Amino acid sequence: MTEPKNELHEFHWIMDMLQTIEVGLVVLDREFEIQLWNGFMENHSGLSATRVKSRSLFEVFPDIPQGWLRRKVETTLTLNMRTFTTWEQRPHPFPFRSARPITGTEPYMYQNITFSPLTSASGDVDHVCLLVYDVTDSATARLRMERTNARLEQQSQTDGLTGLLNRRAWESLLASEFERFRRYRSTGTLLMLDIDHFKPVNDTWGHQAGDDVIRAVSGMISERLRQTDIAGRYGGEEFAVILPETDIGGGKILGERLRHSVGTMEVTTDAGILQCTVSIGVAQVTATLADHHQWLSLADNALYAAKDNGRNQVALAQGPVSR
Repeated sequence: MTEPKNELHEFHWIMDMLQTIEVGLVVLDREFEIQLWNGFMENHSGLSATRVKSRSLFEVFPDIPQGWLRRKVETTLTLNMRTFTTWEQRPHPFPFRSARPITGTEPYMYQNITFSPLTSASGDVDHVCLLVYDVTDSATARLRMERTNARLEQQSQTDGLTGLLNRRAWESLLASEFERFRRYRSTGTLLMLDIDHFKPVNDTWGHQAGDDVIRAVSGMISERLRQTDIAGRYGGEEFAVILPETDIGGGKILGERLRHSVGTMEVTTDAGILQCTVSIGVAQVTATLADHHQWLSLADNALYAAKDNGRNQVALAQGPVSR
């Protein structure tokens, strides 16, 4: 008589453990009807085991991706082996709210799920067990780290004053664009822009006013460019723009538009309303250039020609590159 009593105790202990463990436990038959639903699932879904018993999981949770879950379960049953899914693949299959609404940053619980085949007494595999793990803490920590790294990476490539690419990041893209031209013989044009008489702005009105002018000019550049164009702050008051698939004629047209837009712009500063002009050099990439440095030099020479000829104008690159 002792053995049956012990077995009864063991069965009670097992059932009590399954109800109280901090892991979701769901058993489905081949029709995807719920046969077992433990306390974890009750607590996070708000649905009791009695309420969901023998109901289709897709009826209880219509938002669960049905095609995906069917494939996972059918693979588990057909191969008679465990399969897995992680939060990276499917963040929250069960739409449970996060259990950490105050300290957490994510609205929904991130989950890993193990799918295990269950064999009946007759040896048939006709049920599958889903073990649902709450991995919100580790997922949130990883996402936070990834967002921080992405933000740091962006900051390392962005000019803090203008939001444009900084010189290092922009010149790296210029090198890539030059290699693309060399490989595919695509067209490309480079603009170099410099704010005219910028030093007197700083000397007369102060560096804050100077920063306001730089921000205004960079904003105008961003506003006038196409989505494929790449702008960067090259130096203090100097900017550079890569125009992919654009010949020197198209570069001149865009340069004139930028020059006109900047020249008619009024910049509001603490020192009052200021205006400025820009000089622009334009250079198209050619087969005679050895590398992107020579392309840059060609545009820089054109920029200096524009400044030497009176400023507030667009000059096209002429002749060989200065060494």
